[in-house]
Amino acid sequence: MCGLAGIYNNKGLDRSADDAVKRMAAMLQHRGPDESGIYIDDFAALGHSRLSIIDPQGGSQPITNKDGTLWIVFNGEIFNYHSIRAKLLEAGHIFNTNCDTEVLLHLFEEKGESCLNELNGQFAFAVWDSVKKELFLARDHTGIVPMFYTITPEGKFIFGSEIKAILSEGTVDRNINPKALEQVFTLWTTLPGQTFFKNIQELPPASYIKISGGKISLRKYWDLNFSDTDSELNYSIPSLVEEIREVLIDAVRVRLRADVPVGCYLSGGIDSSGVTALIRNNFNNDLRTFGITFEDADYNERDYQQMMVSHLGVNHTEQFVSNDDIADHFCDAVYNIEKPVLRTAPVPLYMLSRKVRDEGYKVVLSGEGADEIFGGYNIFKETLIRKFWSAYPDSRSRFILLQRLYPYIFKDKRLRNSLIEFFRAGIDNPANPYFSHQIRWKNTSKIKNFLSPHLYSSNENYNPVNELENFIPGNFSSWSALAKAQYIEILLFMSGYLLSSQGDRMAMAHSVELRIPYLDYRIMELLAKIPYSLKIRGLNEKYLLKKVFEKDLPQKILKRPKNPYRAPINYLFRGKSNRNMDYVSGDALKESGFFNPQKVALLIKKMNNSTVGEVDSMAAAGILSTQAIYYRFIKDFDLSFKPVFINKVYDHRKTTERAAHGL
Repeated sequence: MCGLAGIYNNKGLDRSADDAVKRMAAMLQHRGPDESGIYIDDFAALGHSRLSIIDPQGGSQPITNKDGTLWIVFNGEIFNYHSIRAKLLEAGHIFNTNCDTEVLLHLFEEKGESCLNELNGQFAFAVWDSVKKELFLARDHTGIVPMFYTITPEGKFIFGSEIKAILSEGTVDRNINPKALEQVFTLWTTLPGQTFFKNIQELPPASYIKISGGKISLRKYWDLNFSDTDSELNYSIPSLVEEIREVLIDAVRVRLRADVPVGCYLSGGIDSSGVTALIRNNFNNDLRTFGITFEDADYNERDYQQMMVSHLGVNHTEQFVSNDDIADHFCDAVYNIEKPVLRTAPVPLYMLSRKVRDEGYKVVLSGEGADEIFGGYNIFKETLIRKFWSAYPDSRSRFILLQRLYPYIFKDKRLRNSLIEFFRAGIDNPANPYFSHQIRWKNTSKIKNFLSPHLYSSNENYNPVNELENFIPGNFSSWSALAKAQYIEILLFMSGYLLSSQGDRMAMAHSVELRIPYLDYRIMELLAKIPYSLKIRGLNEKYLLKKVFEKDLPQKILKRPKNPYRAPINYLFRGKSNRNMDYVSGDALKESGFFNPQKVALLIKKMNNSTVGEVDSMAAAGILSTQAIYYRFIKDFDLSFKPVFINKVYDHRKTTERAAHGL
C-alpha cells in the first residue's frame, strides 16, 4: 500500500499548493517510504508516497495515460489486474509499466466509474481528468484501505489516506466533533462517513466521489444482500464446503502476487491458521509467519501457535508483548488510528508490524474478517439465544445456553439473576432492527458517565443509533436475526473499528501491507446467501469454515473454544513512561474539556490498585485515546514543513504561473 493526498479547487490553486501537497506527502512517508511523486496544474495537486510491491522499478506515481489527460494516485492492490490487463491489451491499450496502477488507470479511461464493478482488490485511488477538470475518488468494497476528505470555506477539496495529511495542508481547522465522541462511546466507532474531527469526512466503503465544476456527488457502488430465508433444503453441505474452499484458495492465490516476499500472520486461531495452511500446502513451501505472545498468560496463545508451526513446518517469528509495552505504545498506536478506541488490542499489532518490517517483509496475509463473514462472534450466538428466549419466554434453557456461551462471567452464582436481567434487555421486541446489538450499545454507553458535565449536557438529546437507519438497506426488515446482526457488525465494527484500529493503520504505521483473503468480495457475497443455520450449528460457530479446514488443521485447533483477540488493558497507567499520566492529569483534562477530572482520577486509582471490569476498562482506553488525540492533533500538531525527497514532479501549470513559482 501507499499514501496518497491531493488538493482541488475549481477556482484555481494559488502558489501555496506546492508546499502544501509536499507536506501532505511527507506526512504519509510511513505508508510509502520508497519514493514520492507530485503532479500539479492550475486546478489540482496530487501527492504520492510509495511502498513499492508490484513492479518496483516501473510503478512510480503519479501515472498518466497515453495523451497525458488522466493522472492517478493509487493506494492498495488490484488482485485481478492480470486478467484486466489482458482484456485492455486486446482493446488496443498500450502499457509502459507492469504495475496494477497503470492497469487501473486504463480501465478507468475505458469504462469510467463502472470500472469499479470489475475490481477485486483493496484500494483507494484518485483520478484527475485535466481536460474535463473532474476529480474522481473511490474506495474498496469493505474499506480495508482508508480515504478522508474535507471541503474548506474557500472551496478547496482536500483529501488524503490519513487525517494527519489533510491537517498538514495548513488551512484546515483542527477541531473535535463532539457528536463523534458520543458515537464512539456508544457504537465503538463513528458512523459511516464521519470521523472524530469536525468537518473531515471519511469516504465510506464501496463508495466513490465525483467532483465536476465544483459540484460533488457521493454514491455507493456495492453492498451485501443477505439471504431472507433460513431454509437449508437447497444446500448440499459437501458441495457448499468445496465451493467455499475453491474461492478461498483463489482469494489467497491472488493475494500472494508481489515482487517482494510475502509472509503471514499466525495467531493460533482457526482463521489465521487456515490461511497459513492454504499458503503452505498450495503455494509456498518456505513460508515465513509472525505471531504475538504476551507476558500476561491470560492472553497468550503461544502454545497454539507452536502447534501450527510444528504441524506446517513454517519459519515462525514471535513478537513478545510485555505489560509495560501496552502502556508505552498505546498513544503511538492511537496517533495512527486517529480516533478513540475502547481496547488496547491495536498495540500488539502495532508492535508486530514493526517486527515484520525489521525482518525485511513488506506484505503479510491476515485472518481478519472471518468472524464477521462466517459467524464467529459471540454476539451472533447471543442473538440466536435471545431470539429463542423471546419466542419461548418460559424456557429454562436460556440460562443454560447463556452459561455455556459465557462461562467466565457466570462463575459467580450470586450474579445469576442480575446477569439474566442484563441479557433480557429488549427481549420483548425481537423485531427491533438492532435487537442483536442493544446490549452491547447499552453497556458501552455507560462510559459516557465520565464525560464532563458540559459535554454530557450538550449531547443529551443526541442518540447516534437514531442515525443508523440512513445506512440500512431497504429490505433489511425481511432478513433473519443473524443476517441483521452480521450486517451491522460489518457496517460498524468491522469497517469502522476493526479494519482501522487493527488492520491497515497498525500495519502501515511501519510500512507493511496487510492483505485479507476472507474479505474477498466473492467470499462475502457467497456467504451472505447462506442460511444462518449453516453458519452456526447450535452454539458451534463458523461451522462451514471448520468443515473447509478439517483436513488442513489439527483437531485441537478446530475444536478449541472461540478466543477473541484481546490485549491486557489494566496496565495503561503503569508503564515505564509517564506520558499517559500527563494526558489524564487534572490540568490536561480541564484543558481539553471532554471528561470529569474527579471521576477520571478515581478510575485511575481503581485501575492501579485492582483489576477493573468491562465498562471501566473500556472507559480507561476511551479516555486516554481521546486525550492523546486532542494533544497530538489539536493542541500540539506540528505544521512545520517536513522535508521529503520528491523523485518526480510533473508540473503542468501555465508558463507564467510556473515562472512565478521559480520552476
